[in-house]
Amino acid sequence: MDCCCFSYTNRPTFPSPTLLNFRGNASSVGRRLCRKKFRPGQLSSNHSKPFLQHNDRFQHLVYQQYSYFQPVRTYKRTITAQAGNQGWDLGRFFRTLYFFNGPPSPAKFIEFVVGKLSNPSPSEPVNAMDSSGIVLVAGATGGVGRRVVNILRNKGLPVRVLVRNKDKARSMLGPDIDLVGNLTNFQVVGDITKDSTLAPEYFKGVKRVINAVSVIVGPKEGDTPDRAKYSQGIKFFEPEIKGDSPEMVEYIGMKILINAVKASVGVRSGKLIYGYEGNSVKELAWGALDDVVMGGVSESSFQVDPTGGENGGPTGLFKGVVSTANNGGFSSIRTRNFPVPEDLSAYDGLELRLKGDGRRYKLIVRTSSDWDTIGYTLSFDTVEGQWQSVRLPFSSLRPIFRARTVSDAPPFDPSNILSLQLMFSKFEYDGELNPTFVEGAFQLPVSSIRSYIKDPITPRFVHVGSAGVTRTERPGLDLSKQPPAVRLNKELGFILTFKLKGEDLIRESGIPYTIVRPCALTEEPAGADLIFDQGDNITGKISREEVARICVAALESPYACDKTFEVKSVVPFSEPFTVDPENPPPEKDYDVYFKTLKDGITGKEVLEQSPVAV
Repeated sequence: MDCCCFSYTNRPTFPSPTLLNFRGNASSVGRRLCRKKFRPGQLSSNHSKPFLQHNDRFQHLVYQQYSYFQPVRTYKRTITAQAGNQGWDLGRFFRTLYFFNGPPSPAKFIEFVVGKLSNPSPSEPVNAMDSSGIVLVAGATGGVGRRVVNILRNKGLPVRVLVRNKDKARSMLGPDIDLVGNLTNFQVVGDITKDSTLAPEYFKGVKRVINAVSVIVGPKEGDTPDRAKYSQGIKFFEPEIKGDSPEMVEYIGMKILINAVKASVGVRSGKLIYGYEGNSVKELAWGALDDVVMGGVSESSFQVDPTGGENGGPTGLFKGVVSTANNGGFSSIRTRNFPVPEDLSAYDGLELRLKGDGRRYKLIVRTSSDWDTIGYTLSFDTVEGQWQSVRLPFSSLRPIFRARTVSDAPPFDPSNILSLQLMFSKFEYDGELNPTFVEGAFQLPVSSIRSYIKDPITPRFVHVGSAGVTRTERPGLDLSKQPPAVRLNKELGFILTFKLKGEDLIRESGIPYTIVRPCALTEEPAGADLIFDQGDNITGKISREEVARICVAALESPYACDKTFEVKSVVPFSEPFTVDPENPPPEKDYDVYFKTLKDGITGKEVLEQSPVAV
């Protein structure tokens, strides 16, 4: 008669210095089940050694739980395995359910088993992805901002505006405009200087931003309701700051706006979902989910190897032993459902940094909290013995349910990711087999999983700044030949100083950006020939309509990405520019100008005595 011997130790020890095991916790239900005696040939498999050989000799298996804060508990059992007769480990099955769902109730267990037998489709539909790609315009009632809104709407693009005065926005932009925070009791619809007014839901679906917010400068003696004096240009009046200070609007407001939109528009480097990258660490609760759930005996685990990474640092390790006994044939690890869904709608896919073993694996992404539901799946091949980056586009994920493609499944929704799963399986999809599948031990080091933006990257944040922002402290500059804002920087609350600080926040944010620095703005029509320059040296004038067109064009151009530039028309101040309605100038291809721009030139190089040429 076969025996099952059980011993329990509880000693205050800590994880091995060379390997941290992050298996799921065993439940009291699972522990009780582990005490039962097994029939001859029945297998209780919680092992990390190669799969049991088919013989009649006794072997010892060890199940270990490691935690940073709890003592190690070790369960030892003596079991036997007979050739051709692999027993199903009911205890491990329940521990699997417990890890992902908590203590399984009899009702839930019966429902799960009935579901397996009847093979129904998932009961909970997955929400369709919002792919609208809304463009948020901040400062939408200003001279440039309202023109940006009109251009975007004429192009048929979805627009949302961030304004402080709802009634003003309605009268200026029309009753059908999508106002951020359009609540009946909101006096302040959205103000970048007040963090409390920018609720996260205001930015849901926003993929790109054009920021035309600026501190208000006006005549000391006052102005007409339509700001006629201001529209003539600053040289026609004695200016002063109206309303919030430059520091509040241009610097603190910029910081608040960037923080509010960053999750929606994304950053160039992507978002770390799991792993170890330099000083960045993001851990997830991984648990084994093997073919034990369908009667198989394969087994896997997730561990952290502190020195197994690419450069000798830590890495996650998906390892196990896979067997086709009992009609099984897959091992996997899956995360617990995230407490808050990951919104990766700003990105194009997931990138895994891993060390291959020549096998084909699967990544499964779920957007439902259900235990047994559609998994959006993509297989990937690995190169044996090499660290590699594997990019898995969201657009290539296949809706799979129990190894079958669900043809009428909703589109994948990257804004509601609830769990991830890595799998090594005999099976592909729809009856196809994995050509690299081999029974036995496997291991896949995975150092990180992060989202990515596909190339070519285009700007996600276009900012309207001002020429002259670096000139106030430039040595040897003749201020008498500079625009009034440069000469009056101190009197105007250091307006250009804080505009430059706001620019620096954008450049440091990681968001793909374009910073447009127009010279003096006019109410003239667009259409004049333009001069694009870098280094903050030029003076002149440019139409607000032209600046609005440049901003919208920059959103679509990889050549404008991460560039800072000044722009003016070739028409001198002394000459008005007009357009013949019967013979308007041709539309410009702004890429011709964007292609001339270089990275890293801001005008600060002179201040920092950088070798970069201006």
